[in-house]
Amino acid sequence: MKIIPAIDIRDGQCVRLFQGDFDKSTVYSADPASVAQKFSRLAVTDLHIVDLDGARSGKQINHRVVANIVAQTGLSVQVGGGIRRRSDIVAWLDAGVSRCVVGSMAIREPECVREWIDELGVDAIALALDARLDGDGVPQLTTEGWTANSNVSLWQCLETYGSDNRFHVLCTDVGRDGAMTGPNVELYKEILRRFPSLRLQASGGVRDLGDLKDLRALGVPAAIVGRALLDGAINEREVAQFQQSA
Repeated sequence: MKIIPAIDIRDGQCVRLFQGDFDKSTVYSADPASVAQKFSRLAVTDLHIVDLDGARSGKQINHRVVANIVAQTGLSVQVGGGIRRRSDIVAWLDAGVSRCVVGSMAIREPECVREWIDELGVDAIALALDARLDGDGVPQLTTEGWTANSNVSLWQCLETYGSDNRFHVLCTDVGRDGAMTGPNVELYKEILRRFPSLRLQASGGVRDLGDLKDLRALGVPAAIVGRALLDGAINEREVAQFQQSA
């Protein structure tokens, strides 16, 4: 299982939000590139970047910051946040980004996103499906940087893309994100049961090495790790040991 470190960028700074709330933001560094360089020294090959400004505005205002990170780290970078047009994806790919993460459009206009995947390749796009559990435990998807309810469940959305595919899907339990309460193991277990061919990236709540081992035991292909790495709850040595024991 891949460990994918995460950097969230807001106002040019590296931050973390609590449960997707823009009013509950912690600044970790004024220089996201330095954080990315630190992550590049881990036993990882990938990096996940969220442009929080883009998620709210739909404009790619952190393009230069991300392009610099791509050039400086040598990591395979996937970026998300406000990517709502084919031209956005092409611009990021031209800047050296390996994969674009598409959220709101993936939920609202799946036919359009399927066309982008068919044209640009299955590895160029990941579907970002961010869910909050409703009172019945059904994962309901959010859009617009987690600020709006879509009235579409995770299961309904995935079914529109078909069960026999190899799409990259980044699924975040918004209630766990930044909360250090552990990942929603049962949710990811159910996703893989229903859609075993998805290249799933689990996101939200990873606290320590034990959580990563639990996700790997489920067969999750990749896990996004943000705050646990930023806070040092998971360190360089532990990442290396985890990768060696794969």
